[in-house]
Amino acid sequence: MPEMTFHVRWPDGVEERCYSPSLVMHDYLAEGESYPLEDFVGRSTEALRLASERVRAKFGFACTSALQQESEIVAAAARFDGGRVRVLAMDPPLPSAAPTVQGTRA
Repeated sequence: MPEMTFHVRWPDGVEERCYSPSLVMHDYLAEGESYPLEDFVGRSTEALRLASERVRAKFGFACTSALQQESEIVAAAARFDGGRVRVLAMDPPLPSAAPTVQGTRA
């Protein structure tokens, strides 16, 4: 299961590196996008819960690092009344689509 990091900038300009045990974050957040605070918290916590459940399905136990990251995001967001969170980077990025050969995927 490939793990990843995603780097965010909070409304006060502070940047933070966050962890996910799964690339599922790419389904919820996009590099370079800016999200309203509540939307970011909702998207990231949902993705981290799903990532933790994927770990549970594969290994038989939840990912405590994902759950810890979720609680850290919620705590950080509580410092603000609103604003936007920008996703600065997602590493590793999703692999680009495979080139097509005569109209089919290679």
